[in-house]
Amino acid sequence: MKVHIDFSRRTGKTIRPLHGVNNSPVRLEGSLPEYKDAGIPFVRLHDTFGLYGGHVYVDIPNLFPDFDADENDPASYRFEFTDAYFKTLVASGTQIFFRLGVTIENDYKIRVYNIAPPPDFSKWARICEHVIRHYNEGWNKGFHFNIQYWEIWNEPENPRMWSGTREQFLDLYRITSLHLRKCFRDIKIGGYGCCGFYEISKPPSELIPWFKTLIPWFHAFLKMVKKENLPFDFFSWHRYLKNSKVMIVEAEYVRKELDSHGFRETESIYGEWNSSDGTPDMWDHMKSNIGASRIAEILIAMQKQTSIDKAMYYDATPTRCYGGLYFFPSERVTPTYYSFKAFNSLYQRKNEVPVKIIGRAAAVLAAADENSAAMMAANPGTREVRLDCSITHAPGRARAWITDETRTFEKIRFEKDMILPPHSVLLVEWNGKVLGKSNVSGGTGNFGGLG
Repeated sequence: MKVHIDFSRRTGKTIRPLHGVNNSPVRLEGSLPEYKDAGIPFVRLHDTFGLYGGHVYVDIPNLFPDFDADENDPASYRFEFTDAYFKTLVASGTQIFFRLGVTIENDYKIRVYNIAPPPDFSKWARICEHVIRHYNEGWNKGFHFNIQYWEIWNEPENPRMWSGTREQFLDLYRITSLHLRKCFRDIKIGGYGCCGFYEISKPPSELIPWFKTLIPWFHAFLKMVKKENLPFDFFSWHRYLKNSKVMIVEAEYVRKELDSHGFRETESIYGEWNSSDGTPDMWDHMKSNIGASRIAEILIAMQKQTSIDKAMYYDATPTRCYGGLYFFPSERVTPTYYSFKAFNSLYQRKNEVPVKIIGRAAAVLAAADENSAAMMAANPGTREVRLDCSITHAPGRARAWITDETRTFEKIRFEKDMILPPHSVLLVEWNGKVLGKSNVSGGTGNFGGLG
């Protein structure tokens, strides 16, 4: 596979903040040094700290436990644990993406607790207003965190997330978005954490009836927002996948539909994603070099082949099966974590550089600024790939790190003709800040690589 990169050139595209995540380990003091080390740009807060939001975090019923209480009375709110958690995130240099809603209730058929429509949509909107005032304007011994993104609900098409009707959810979005825009001119308001668009990416034989309900939801939502000129700064959607092909198709669909309805300035935010192969070892793969290579390939494709504005991997919680960034219980970072750190090296350099490839066996992305450059390559396949690199106008000597079956972000010598092993990720930097292997510590464990 031949790769040619001329670092004096630019594609005209900026490397976007696609290496965001959902949630983090539970730490209520200090910071998350591994988040700062990997430059995690956003943390979306949904399903935070387990079932029912750990009863005390983020979810509106946790922050305002008695719906009959006075929403204007500071004593009606319970912010303490969420405050402590947010301090940790802010100290880690990441921005908060706040989901106004509730945690999924997978056992909803036994009993529904918080996923039913709020008793009074207008009051629910005013409660959300006070949550925003607490975190952005200092209300009720609060903060000035300047949280920009406020997402109304999550996956309302999913019966585990919303027990009401589509019309009820549309009413909730209408009432809440209008009220919040009246109160706050400078925040970004959107939703709705769509479940995805299986109907355009799956063969007809694999479409269960529920899959066919998702696009009608989307169209009904867009029609209402357009007709009533509602606040709609971003559209958030989800999709779990094996490789980047499905994401590319659905991301193109989202952008096309938003643009055709007149929402050209509305951001497309990929709020939940992960790579899953459906095998019995799937959960282990997410934490291994296999998952690292797949995640790196998807991040590269997201930048090069989609117009997704921001993305958040699900999930960065050590105790969740979908959590691919930490080993539990030690909370050591996994090989997959280093794919996020590698992508951040390009994100820091801002400007995407064109990559010419002959023979598409691996994914390659490059970026540069005035004084440094970086290249990231991912081989998610089961066969090794020979990289024959032609690099011009590289600023200085190269330093390289590799993740594969036996090495985790290990420093190596970069050769212009080298082997990329199966399920591997390569990062090369020229004249940039030396990243090095993560050796920060915190929580219950050491965040060193596996080596």
